[in-house]
Amino acid sequence: MMMAGLRQAGTLCAALLLLNGCAAAGDPLIATTPLAVAPLEGAGWDLVWADEFAGNSLDRTKWTPEVSCWGGGNNERQCYTDRPDNIAVENGMLVLKARAEPFTGPARPPEIADNPNSRVTQPYTSGKVRTIGLHAWRYGRIEVRAKVPPGQGTWPAVWMMPQDNAYGAWPRSGEIDILEAVNMGAACKECDGGRGENRTISALHFGDFAPANRYIDNRTALSDLALPSDDFHVYSVEWGEGLIRFLVDDRVHLTVTADQWDTASPLAKGKPAAPFDQPFYVMANLAVGGGLSEKNNAKGVAAGSFPAQFAIDWIRVYQCASDPETGRACIR
Repeated sequence: MMMAGLRQAGTLCAALLLLNGCAAAGDPLIATTPLAVAPLEGAGWDLVWADEFAGNSLDRTKWTPEVSCWGGGNNERQCYTDRPDNIAVENGMLVLKARAEPFTGPARPPEIADNPNSRVTQPYTSGKVRTIGLHAWRYGRIEVRAKVPPGQGTWPAVWMMPQDNAYGAWPRSGEIDILEAVNMGAACKECDGGRGENRTISALHFGDFAPANRYIDNRTALSDLALPSDDFHVYSVEWGEGLIRFLVDDRVHLTVTADQWDTASPLAKGKPAAPFDQPFYVMANLAVGGGLSEKNNAKGVAAGSFPAQFAIDWIRVYQCASDPETGRACIR
């Protein structure tokens, strides 16, 4: 999620549940159809961390909600809160809910806040959770099974940022975007399938401070050209030393190698895989508006898109059992 200016062991036995239909933000989520999803068989990935979102509340040993009204440098329109109205665990799902309602909160998240942290009012609220300060990983396969919301102005994402900015502030220390879904179903001249925007995005951000920042991304449609907002899908990144590839339902759609990325940091001298050679933490959020959303498709934010919700069935992290130092032996 671009920030402009700053910015064989291990198999799970439980059945996975598929949601039926698209509920409004206040509606219950009904689990119906069992679906078995697994990492690439025989690849050697070992499950090291997961959240299946059981129970009825967020596991605070795994996640910290972000409370801020900062738009990530993208001019987004939401305040992220730590309220059940915006972050809920329901029917075995994490549900991030965006609502049209004015809200006043801290201008920035604590790690980049001024002192004192000023207050900002935004016209929407939503939810964002992060493993920052709790869990981070270097190399592995990170998966999320999720159903993204439809509508012009919606911008759900699951992405990764460096635990420590070893090479400096964004984007010198990198950013890994596993899933972004912007304006699902909205007008799209470039999209096949006849139902509007049906492509999700994966990306890497790196380089130097803006405006010299760079990125590599790819927009990909599902194999049947369906809307990703109609159903759950598994979005993954496989990350090894000098190699990162992105998958949707185990289909690789973007592969990037170290000769394609870089960092302007002098601290990266002699480190050819920098900046993507450090531990990164995971986050999930549902943004409202912002440049990537509002400048594309039907433009702006459609009132009819809200309330909206981003439903996440699970997030799982695997590391390569035979090659934890580089992860490359499991990327086949």
